[in-house]
Amino acid sequence: MQNSMMHLPLVIGSLADHVERFHAATEVVSVETTGEVTRTGWGAVIGNARRLASALEMHGVMQGDRCGTIAWNTRRHLEIYFGVSGGGMVCHTLNPRLAAEQLVYIVNDARDRVLFIDRGFVPTIAGLIDQMPTVKMVVMMGARDEALAAQLDGLQFYDELIAQGDAAFQWPQIAETEPSSLCYTSGTTGHPKGVLYTHRSTLLHTLAGNSPDGLALSARDSVMPAVPMFHVNAWGVPYIAAAVGAKLVLPGPKLDGESLARLIAAERVSLALGVPTVWLGLLQGLEATGADVSCLKRAMVGGTALPPSMIAEFRDRYGVDLVHLWGMTETSPLGTVNQLLQKHVALPPEAQAERRLAQGRPPYGVQLRLVDSAGHVLPHDGVTQGELQIRGHWIVDTYYNKDRSALTFDGWFDTGDIATIDPDGYMVIRDRSKDIIKSGGEWISTVELENIAIAHPAVANAAAIAARHPKWDERPVVIVQRHLRMEVSEEEILACYKGKVPNWQIPDRVLFIDNLPLGATGKVVKARLRELYGEVLMPETAEAEPA
Repeated sequence: MQNSMMHLPLVIGSLADHVERFHAATEVVSVETTGEVTRTGWGAVIGNARRLASALEMHGVMQGDRCGTIAWNTRRHLEIYFGVSGGGMVCHTLNPRLAAEQLVYIVNDARDRVLFIDRGFVPTIAGLIDQMPTVKMVVMMGARDEALAAQLDGLQFYDELIAQGDAAFQWPQIAETEPSSLCYTSGTTGHPKGVLYTHRSTLLHTLAGNSPDGLALSARDSVMPAVPMFHVNAWGVPYIAAAVGAKLVLPGPKLDGESLARLIAAERVSLALGVPTVWLGLLQGLEATGADVSCLKRAMVGGTALPPSMIAEFRDRYGVDLVHLWGMTETSPLGTVNQLLQKHVALPPEAQAERRLAQGRPPYGVQLRLVDSAGHVLPHDGVTQGELQIRGHWIVDTYYNKDRSALTFDGWFDTGDIATIDPDGYMVIRDRSKDIIKSGGEWISTVELENIAIAHPAVANAAAIAARHPKWDERPVVIVQRHLRMEVSEEEILACYKGKVPNWQIPDRVLFIDNLPLGATGKVVKARLRELYGEVLMPETAEAEPA
């Protein structure tokens, strides 16, 4: 039967065309690595993206070639997003916080042809480039700098490179199933694994992610992704902002609370996105600066669960609605967003706040289920805990450079999370399967224990771990980072648990350290804490108090 409707490929080039045509004058604000704040518009961004695609083609970079970036959230990085993918190449974002050996592994596994790097990473790459045989061109993301050129033979400069290109360059015709970008997981065990997104999966993620129950961005918003552009494509925000023509505020490398508070106030940011450690820092930054952030209405929070005390403080003191979302590198990342249903609107504020503690509901395009250890599907009753699995239009099938599918025999991806799902679809992450505490055959959620500790005013951050126990196999131990110049005792923290959890779930110990170890994406590295303190309850082990 003859098709009755047009079929236009879902490709990133079409997204660039749209924002260039209808939102060319809308601002893109960028805090550069030098600290300078630059202002341009979407039209100029896409014009430079076209120049970049044209220049790369002139230098022999082919469609499908991987172009790596080691960079912060800046205007040039945004141009690379659209120029590389729009030109049919693959934009491969690398995490600058990774150790040198991991950077080398990932570049070589991806077989990157080009590396775009911020100026601060030139010495690092100069020392590693001999271990990266596939890289044929390294481009510093800025104007020519002779001192940097002397550090790395053949170093090119972004501003000179795009000057060679054509601003009228037309995006090539490519299939929507071709790859557009590549991100690697941030797992703490084994080598990171690559997830290769397609144009189609990215555009579907863009459309579904910006539904009214998603990010709900519009052309009237000023959006600031404090989530790095090297972390799952900044959660898709650059594409969503382009789709609606929102003002985009890129904060550069400084994500401390005071810098963000000032930037939000100056640029009248209405929506911001980041992990909980960013919002902890912002609270401190707001106290220090007194910045007027009345413009900020919503903040999307992912990465780990958010302490309820922080939700209340942002809401009651600053009028900011903190909204949980959940996802992974393997899910592009959107899996759920916590927006209320109609029946919740009439609930009292306390009941609404309780509802907002979940990680949220899946949008159309993804499905969730729970299974037990034998693979049996479990009920969505809000009580039964199981292993969380997901499938959908923007979910990984096979890791990059791997032959075996990443899916179960019946086509689902196992997230590694332990969760509950209620009849309305609200999902709550109870723990990572590798982190949950199994004491005497019963499960104890580290997330719940952490939230209770963080609610104490003297606690800046906390992490609960499983420590070995001679009778119960594992028992909970909480590691606490105090607020500066504030004191709290172990007994005071333990008293916080009385009446909030069953007595048998109260931690056996509270330990205090100066700073919790954070990984490359801002999450607490619990594997390191277990290594340091996982034996503190064993009688034959000397008590491992923090240094």
